Amino acid sequence: MDGTSEIPKKIIIKGWLSEAEFKDIMKFSDYGGTTTSGTKTFFLNVEKAKRNGISEAEIAKKIEELKISGRLLKVDESETNDKNSGMRALVLLEEDRILLKPNFFLKGVVGDLSSYLSYEKRLNAYVVPPGKYFEVLEKLTSSGVKVEDKTSIMRSIPLNFKVELKAELRDYQREALAKWLENGNKGIIALPTGSGKTLIGIAALARVQERTLIITYTKEQLTQWIEMILNFTDIPKNMVAPFYSEEKKLAPITVSTYQTAFRYIDQLSLRYSFLIVDEVHHLPADKFRTIALGMYSPKRMGLSATVIREDGRHVDLFPLMGGIVYYKTPQEMVDKGYLAPYETFIVKVKLTEEERAKYDRLKEAYKRLTNGIPFKEVLARAQKGNFLMARALKIHNEMLQIYQKAKEKEKAVVKIVAKELESGSKILVFTQYVDQAEEIGKLLGASVITGSTDPKQRKKTLEEFRNAKEGILVLTTVGDEGLDIPDVNVGIIVAGTGSRRQFVQRLGRLLRPKPGKVAKLYEVVTVGTAEEGQLRKRKKLSLDMFTSSTTGNKKDEAS
Repeated sequence: MDGTSEIPKKIIIKGWLSEAEFKDIMKFSDYGGTTTSGTKTFFLNVEKAKRNGISEAEIAKKIEELKISGRLLKVDESETNDKNSGMRALVLLEEDRILLKPNFFLKGVVGDLSSYLSYEKRLNAYVVPPGKYFEVLEKLTSSGVKVEDKTSIMRSIPLNFKVELKAELRDYQREALAKWLENGNKGIIALPTGSGKTLIGIAALARVQERTLIITYTKEQLTQWIEMILNFTDIPKNMVAPFYSEEKKLAPITVSTYQTAFRYIDQLSLRYSFLIVDEVHHLPADKFRTIALGMYSPKRMGLSATVIREDGRHVDLFPLMGGIVYYKTPQEMVDKGYLAPYETFIVKVKLTEEERAKYDRLKEAYKRLTNGIPFKEVLARAQKGNFLMARALKIHNEMLQIYQKAKEKEKAVVKIVAKELESGSKILVFTQYVDQAEEIGKLLGASVITGSTDPKQRKKTLEEFRNAKEGILVLTTVGDEGLDIPDVNVGIIVAGTGSRRQFVQRLGRLLRPKPGKVAKLYEVVTVGTAEEGQLRKRKKLSLDMFTSSTTGNKKDEAS
């Protein structure tokens, strides 16, 4: 921008500014604060004006508008946005909390970041969550604030040994890592199950060479991460440790679970400058987001096959982890030969006469109680103690169990399994309920794993199934994430949440590539019930991670 000497470097405004006017001025200046008398000071920022495409003429026009309205109190061409601006902020670490003490109106400078800050009148300071500490500092500094940081918190905590990666990354893995690095060592990588997300995380670890905390959703994933780190790097075994259950060791590379990290976040907070969160779609849950906000780590990587959440809270991930920097659909991976091709089948069954009569009675009762109120509203009112909505919610759950546990589903599963075993298939059966899983296990003579299965028995069962050439394993939701059984080729969904996320996760269990392999996923659906509606809704939803028109062949089968 030429000729900026003719544009005031310091602008002082009296009176009220609308939000729109304030935003317009902030496009070419930095906010210097508001005095007790209500005057506001702004400093011209030439670089910001260039970035926002604001011309010198547009700046002059805005200043003229302020002058005409009588709100322009003073302009000063001698002052620039530097240490003379007068904006200062003191940053302290007291009682394990970051305290920020500015001498100006903070919100006008940090913008949306202010929603993460809380003001404590007693201390005359803002409390900054650790996860936003470096971001707030960068925002203040770039806005011309002179920051006096007395915390001594390290942006980088280097490892005291060099890490070498002992693996060759695939093309898309290299691309994903490059995109993450380009984004300032932040961001979410969304790739289908079986495409090697863990190896990308390990490659990032080798690239940054910093103390790293890895968060997993299950104990099995924790174990897999440690094994893969030791297999694919030269990191000494004693430099990698689990922080979980009775074995809580703090090593340069530490692997923990969501539940454990949430409870011990204060112990972990300052020790690591690189944070990797696996199955990152869980992070927006109220208690788990404490992990992202509680860790100082400026370098962050989120990994997931299914970032999108049904409740819409995936949008909370982006400011916590840095946005989605890279993704590929399952079909793209299939086309490249990195995942097995697959087919999906809808198997339709009917309710028995007794089940149908009960379902219809409950449906009418639910309609009378809710009178057309959307389910989300029913749920919200029930949670607030509304008796009628609580009753409606109970009826809704009874209806759900009728169609998800329909007797004909068990018969359909037996039929599918018999057909697939003839060709030597290795089969996973997915359900949502422990009692249903156990009943199907008895019918099929199959092993069953649920959330209540003893850990030692669970490990033994998984090992036996992995080593078998064919067979059946029945799972509840514990099988949705973290299972690594490469040669499974058939999946049967008996009951689930109906969400696209769960569907993609269950499909992903089958897609590990193998010469000549074509995976099959059967979904058993009860016709004439809300289960059909869930299926239609999932198909209509736009989701790059899975769309019915692009990720495989789909067939309908009547049981």
